[in-house]
Amino acid sequence: MHAGYEVVDRNWRVAAGEIDLILRRGALVVFAEVKARATDAFGDPASAVGHQKQARLRRLAAMWLDTTKVHGVEIRFDVVSVLGVRVTVIEAAF
Repeated sequence: MHAGYEVVDRNWRVAAGEIDLILRRGALVVFAEVKARATDAFGDPASAVGHQKQARLRRLAAMWLDTTKVHGVEIRFDVVSVLGVRVTVIEAAF
C-alpha cells in the first residue's frame, strides 16, 4: 500500500483486454494503465495511451465493476509512465 492506496488487482484480464493496476482508497477506485520504455526514442510512454486505448479501458473498468459487484464509488483513470528509471503518475489522465 502506498499513499493510502490498496492494490486491489494487477493485470486483470478478460477476453476484451487487460487492466494493469486497480487501486482503491476509500470510495475511490483507480484504474491505471502502465506504459514503460527504456528510452524516449519513440516519445513519452504516456503518449501511447490514445483515444482507442482510453475507450477500451473505460469498457474494461465497467466490466470489472460489474464483475466484482463494486458500486457507489468514484472512479479515476491514471496513466503511469515509466521512462528508464523515472516513474511519472498522471492522475485523472482521461
